[in-house]
Amino acid sequence: MRKRIILTTAIAAVALMALSGCAGGRADTASTDAAAGFPADSTIGVALPSKTSENWVLAGGLFEDGLKEAGFTGDVQYAGASTTVKDQQDQISAMVTNGAKVIIIGAADGGQLATQVQAAQDAGAVVIAYDRLILNTEAVDYYVAYDNFKVGELQGQALLDGLATKKANGPYNIELFSGSSDDANSAVFFDGAMSVLQPKIDDGTLVVASGQTDIKQTATAGWKAENAQNRMDALLTSTYGTIALDGVLSPNDTLARAIITSVKGAGKDIPIVTGQDSEAESVKSIMAGEQYSTINKDTRVLVAQAIAMAEALQKGETVEVNDTTSYDNGAKIVPAYLLPPVIVTQENAAEAYANDPVLAPLTE
Repeated sequence: MRKRIILTTAIAAVALMALSGCAGGRADTASTDAAAGFPADSTIGVALPSKTSENWVLAGGLFEDGLKEAGFTGDVQYAGASTTVKDQQDQISAMVTNGAKVIIIGAADGGQLATQVQAAQDAGAVVIAYDRLILNTEAVDYYVAYDNFKVGELQGQALLDGLATKKANGPYNIELFSGSSDDANSAVFFDGAMSVLQPKIDDGTLVVASGQTDIKQTATAGWKAENAQNRMDALLTSTYGTIALDGVLSPNDTLARAIITSVKGAGKDIPIVTGQDSEAESVKSIMAGEQYSTINKDTRVLVAQAIAMAEALQKGETVEVNDTTSYDNGAKIVPAYLLPPVIVTQENAAEAYANDPVLAPLTE
């Protein structure tokens, strides 16, 4: 498995496979000195970033319900939109003060939490990085996420597959978008996609007409739709006055819809646009033949796995992981439990969402 150094750069069957330890290969185990067991009604802290996507909103409710059902006292907090990092730092510190035994963190900025997670570990709490890796500290015990490099690979391949449906042969004019630079996952998604796309750029099959191929040029601050739309507006004006735009690598659904809005506003044909997160509006767009693809990373399964890790810790059992080599946060390789992402297009949407009560009706 590839070693990813972050600093430099679900359908029911799948859910059952993932939770049984079959995702991504063999099941390893890892333990932490803090995993000595604790009372069943202990506080479990969950620190999430601001509500920038449907995914985070859903996760908060699932954590509240799931922790309660498991017998824990849940403390689920969202960082505010304006002072996100400071809010999350303060929330984690409060969870430590209040005696949380496990703190599950969806990092607002994975590079600015080292002090807080070290304090948590010093107090005897176990730190689980949720979805986004926490960087530059040894005080992270576990990481639970979908395989984000694989997500990027799937997005890159979806872009190629979609382009082939437009015309049999290239060259194809494309543009690249990446996520917010303060989110460690952004580089992983981008690197995964570029592992597929770069050879096609090198051989001339793909042409990034703007010349903007560096992740710093393609970044979308705050994962905000308006930032993606503004950049797409500028690209259309500067580069696509007389040539066609065939495809756009978009790292998530919110940005994909913003890109499509920009293209529509310019009176251009909608290009092949990728996405991620299976947001309801994007599923509708896929079924309408606009957005080409998304990635199904079932939040229900990811939250359930994080809670299962907390339950193992409460019982003093060994926490199951299935990757102990891939996620280097700059200070250590963090033991991880990775779930398998699923690419979704119009062709397989009904199957992919068959057991999702919200998304299944959208595919009918």
